[in-house]
Amino acid sequence: MIYEYFLVFLGAAIPWLEIALVIPLGIVWGLSPLWVIVVAFVGNMLTVLALIIGFDRFQLWYNKRQEAKGKTVSKKSERAKQIWNKYGLPGLAMLGPILIGTHIAAFIGMTLGATKKNTTVWLTISIAVWSLAFGVLTALGFDFFTREI
Repeated sequence: MIYEYFLVFLGAAIPWLEIALVIPLGIVWGLSPLWVIVVAFVGNMLTVLALIIGFDRFQLWYNKRQEAKGKTVSKKSERAKQIWNKYGLPGLAMLGPILIGTHIAAFIGMTLGATKKNTTVWLTISIAVWSLAFGVLTALGFDFFTREI
């Protein structure tokens, strides 16, 4: 049974699976909703924190690579800046898990100038809120469909 929770942890840590998919699947598999939420939260946070901590190294490498290729600012980058200016880090962090994923939200926030501290705080809040929301709603919905009349 421990390996099932390890799979939840691993799934939450992988950028394209994350909490939006892993938490409902874990609960539907019959695992404890509380432990699924906790394990998924920890799995997702560990990799997001690793991304935030290692961002400076990545940014140096990426900027050198772009300069070597002679690339300029793209239309997508300009659009991302417009969204950033409108909603800021809190909006990006809170919408990230359902729209683009937490890892991408952290990366975009850091790229657009958010501090490591603010990115960590807002993504922690966001991942906690969405973990609870996905867990509670799935548990309640699953319980609703499995009740006998």
